[in-house]
Amino acid sequence: MAVVAVVDGVFGESVGLLPLVALGPAFAGLIGTWVRTAVIGALAIAVVCALGVVDGLFEHRRGFAAVGAVIGVTVAGVIAAVTRQRREAELASVRSIAEVAQRVLLRPVPSSAGQLHAAVSYTSAVAEARIGGDLYEVVASSAGVRVIIGDVQGKGLEAVETAAVVLGAFREAAHDEKTLEGVGERVQRAADRTLSGEKFVTAVLAEISPLNVTTLLNYGHPPPMVLHSDGRVDFPEPPDYALPLGLGMQLGESAEPFAVDFGPGDQLLLYTDGVTEARDADGRFYPLRERAGLLADGDPQGALEALRQDLIRHTAGPLHDDAAMLLLRYRDPDSEPQAAPEPVVPTAADGTH
Repeated sequence: MAVVAVVDGVFGESVGLLPLVALGPAFAGLIGTWVRTAVIGALAIAVVCALGVVDGLFEHRRGFAAVGAVIGVTVAGVIAAVTRQRREAELASVRSIAEVAQRVLLRPVPSSAGQLHAAVSYTSAVAEARIGGDLYEVVASSAGVRVIIGDVQGKGLEAVETAAVVLGAFREAAHDEKTLEGVGERVQRAADRTLSGEKFVTAVLAEISPLNVTTLLNYGHPPPMVLHSDGRVDFPEPPDYALPLGLGMQLGESAEPFAVDFGPGDQLLLYTDGVTEARDADGRFYPLRERAGLLADGDPQGALEALRQDLIRHTAGPLHDDAAMLLLRYRDPDSEPQAAPEPVVPTAADGTH
């Protein structure tokens, strides 16, 4: 508005820029409140009237047309600002509800559980979303630390509801059942009652006992990665893959537990297929084995964040699927003071959760 006024004052009415003063209230309606838009509009009308008098435009129709244009744009800008503010208020309310739902569904995991450090990262494929079809949980029970990570087939609210059912069953069974097989059967029954048609959930359940014995149950999920203290990287697979949750109990099948070489000094990374199936511009999958060295950071959460950032750089853009990662690392009781466990909040998505 100032530029238009200066140019008009220097070169006169022959330039014909006076109607451009309407850009002031137009842009104010896009970014400001309705009050600010009205004030800018009133100022624009005053500028047009002043310049119109100086240029003698009110002796013709041009002056009145310019004033009418500014008034019309100002009214439209005020209406747009009011509508935008209402939608922003609704969006803020929805986001607050979504954050509550996130804490109910994907509660912050403890930074230490039993003899383990835990760190978690969740990146949603949906912009501005915090939760989706991936799930995880860490429970310290009398039998040891029990963990689940899974991926619900499908997206949207239906996937979130399924994840809530699976997590609820696991959280209850992890404290009640004496064996990991019992936990798996409870979760499988809950999923079987909830899912129908071709819906299913792939998952890995793990139990790290106080005796440093690690047992896994794999329900059609990508195998976890074990990074040993000597630098070796393993992806332990079950003797026979079981059907995903929601399918196996119908056929009378259940997952077979198997032991994993995971001891002090090692790291166990559980993840969903949104990590390993992430592609770069040339269609190449994310090389998780080659990126295992990124987990060498002394801080588990920092190490996991470095891996997440590398995953995002690999795709050079938003992920096409949710990506959840859960890192377990043995604590050193001799070098760490005992403290109350702090919850670990999942990393927010870039452009996700």
